[in-house]
Amino acid sequence: MKKPVVVGAVGLASTLLLAGCGGSNNSGGSTATATTTSAAAPITASGKVQILYAGSLANLMEHDIGPAFAKASGATYEGTGAGSTALVTEIKGKVRPADVFVSASTDANTGLMGTANGDWEDWYATFATAPLVIGYNPRSKFAADIKSKPWQQVITETGFLMGSTDPKLDPKGKLAAQALTTANIPSSAVQVFPEEQLVGRLQAGQLDAGFFYSSEATEVGIPTIPLGAAYKLKATYTVSVLNNAPNSAGGIAFVRYLFSNAGVAFMKKHGLQLQPITVTGTKSDVPSALDAPLGVK
Repeated sequence: MKKPVVVGAVGLASTLLLAGCGGSNNSGGSTATATTTSAAAPITASGKVQILYAGSLANLMEHDIGPAFAKASGATYEGTGAGSTALVTEIKGKVRPADVFVSASTDANTGLMGTANGDWEDWYATFATAPLVIGYNPRSKFAADIKSKPWQQVITETGFLMGSTDPKLDPKGKLAAQALTTANIPSSAVQVFPEEQLVGRLQAGQLDAGFFYSSEATEVGIPTIPLGAAYKLKATYTVSVLNNAPNSAGGIAFVRYLFSNAGVAFMKKHGLQLQPITVTGTKSDVPSALDAPLGVK
């Protein structure tokens, strides 16, 4: 397995600003090159482009990025959201063919790299984060308590229904388990559900609260409370075009769209905290069409 190295970095906010100003810069900086190149070249694709993504990104992918990419490129978008760890298992087991993998944890990407893991990935780009928070149902009889008392106390009260995802299948569940351990609360204090069900169960009143990423709670109007300064837990979102993808050209086009002005605007709309893009892997592993969008020199 190749040792991961950072080969490129570019600030999304700076890219968006430069694009709005015309993006011309002759100084040779990677940010300017990424902006001008991606702005000049149309994003086109054909056939079906299959995206496996962290379930916390379902609204972003299915309501905005996916349909907009299909309209802009001419390709057919097909997305599937689930826990990132579960998706890794499906990729390695060849259960779901995919062109692009969008994860909520770098650990998931590591599980796809190297001969022992099937060489499904040679590189991945990290682009955004979202803190882990507690989202609660404002109609819950415990709503006043969750806003005014320590959450560590409230979720252990009799009758309180707290939800999480499975630590074995989803990075968010793993982070939630870490929060419980830090708070010295047993895992039995939470009920475990698939990631794609957690928001719906809370909104339906089947849960009083749950562990969520700030972005997924914000986009659907779920009120939240922070875990506190002692809990520095967050999703780290990554993207990669998989090796042996059925439609690698389509996958590359999707990643280009993700980091286009439109894609960046959608990600901001859905509450992701955009970070300077960093690419893990070797420079030669990144498709040349993505050198500019990812800031690879």
